[in-house]
Amino acid sequence: MDWIKKIFKGCTHKFSEGHSCGHYAEDPQFYSPSGTGDVWQEHENEEIDRAVALSLLEESQGERKVLDDESQLEDDEQLARAMQESLNFEPPPQYENGNTYQPIPVPFPMGFRICAGCYTEIGHGRFLNCLNAFWHPECFRCYACNLPISDYEFSMSGNYRFHKACYKERYHPKCDVCNHFIPTNPAGLIEYRAHPFWVQKYCPSHEHDGTPRCCSCERMEPQDTGYVALNDGRKLCLECLDSAIMDTKECQHLYRDIQEFYEGLDMKVEQQVPLLLVERQALNEAREGEKNGHYHMPETRGLCLSEEQTVSTIQRRPRFGTGNRAMDMITEPYKLSRRCEVTAILILYGLPRLLTGSILAHEMMHAWMRLQGFRTLSQDVEEGICQVLAHMWLLTQLDSASTSNVASTSSSASRRSKKGKRPQIERKLWKFFKHQIESDTSPVYGDGFRAGHQAVYKYGLRRTLEHIRMTGRFPY
Repeated sequence: MDWIKKIFKGCTHKFSEGHSCGHYAEDPQFYSPSGTGDVWQEHENEEIDRAVALSLLEESQGERKVLDDESQLEDDEQLARAMQESLNFEPPPQYENGNTYQPIPVPFPMGFRICAGCYTEIGHGRFLNCLNAFWHPECFRCYACNLPISDYEFSMSGNYRFHKACYKERYHPKCDVCNHFIPTNPAGLIEYRAHPFWVQKYCPSHEHDGTPRCCSCERMEPQDTGYVALNDGRKLCLECLDSAIMDTKECQHLYRDIQEFYEGLDMKVEQQVPLLLVERQALNEAREGEKNGHYHMPETRGLCLSEEQTVSTIQRRPRFGTGNRAMDMITEPYKLSRRCEVTAILILYGLPRLLTGSILAHEMMHAWMRLQGFRTLSQDVEEGICQVLAHMWLLTQLDSASTSNVASTSSSASRRSKKGKRPQIERKLWKFFKHQIESDTSPVYGDGFRAGHQAVYKYGLRRTLEHIRMTGRFPY
């Protein structure tokens, strides 16, 4: 049986053990020999041929001893197994240059694969190979909910892992009106609208579905926050309501402040011009009764009248009842008499103090120029210089917006509940109303303001007004 021993001897090569890595895979093992290609194969084949030839020779010469049936069967089975293993064992692949491929050593031998989550050995069992690291399945967790990620897909933000649903909840924009995820357009892109100042994001559909806006700050009404409904159909947000002026009597203190502002510019309005707060319908009716004038669209919020007419003015502010609706507001007719070129100034009621003041400063400039005998001016010049005065008055309110306690129109209980918040709210509104004047795109109010502001900055207010009186144009 020496030839059988040779066969077994030829198969005693060492095996190198390695480990495969995959997504949620069992820990399989594979084997690869450390031999030398064709030389090894030819050597093995020669030994087999030599052993077979020796066997045949021994049988033909009758020198081989006869074994019993049981021993013969055992030897034949061993021979078959040895030959099968020798013939089926494939050598490592060989490249064209004749060098054999040496398997790359596995960097993490069994028992030394470290989990990137808990920093302990993984050992046998299921593991995850992801993001250039190994993980226990229970250690690969979502940054948002801290639950394991078992889905085949997940999302990344920086170095943080998320379930797709958690990523959407955190990063997909939500509508500030309906609080739903903003839908994608037909191209699969997220499309939304945003206010240029407040950056309030909302679904495009809300521009056409009747969602109301605040008549003061233009923000859309969120579905979970009720705006106040005024009697004339407008809506007012709660922040603007906090300093809104609601009736004619309440506005008289602000009127005196504006008069003092003009006196400080040496532009005192000599005549006593009535100031009336009115509803939208009364303002529109008065506008129709005027022969001349240009009005800011889409809605007029102030008028300087020069014709005799009767106006319905608000004498007592409304109270707000169920559903934030205005109730018990008292109005009465006011007959305007023409004693001079200006019969009255009308302002829309229910606007915040800063917005009411800027509108009043604008209309006061109309009154001053008419009383000073200015010629009929082009719309962009007259409205432009009036906007310059409104802008100048707002600039004087920068400090008072943080300290003023004047003209609060909310109830005493509301004021107590909002103590300390009003200065911040008023400062935001101050920035917005100033931004509205500066960024107006209309050719009359917007372009007129920018031309007038540039002229006043370059030549001063007094010289600019003298040039307008003489030429009807802004100086350049």
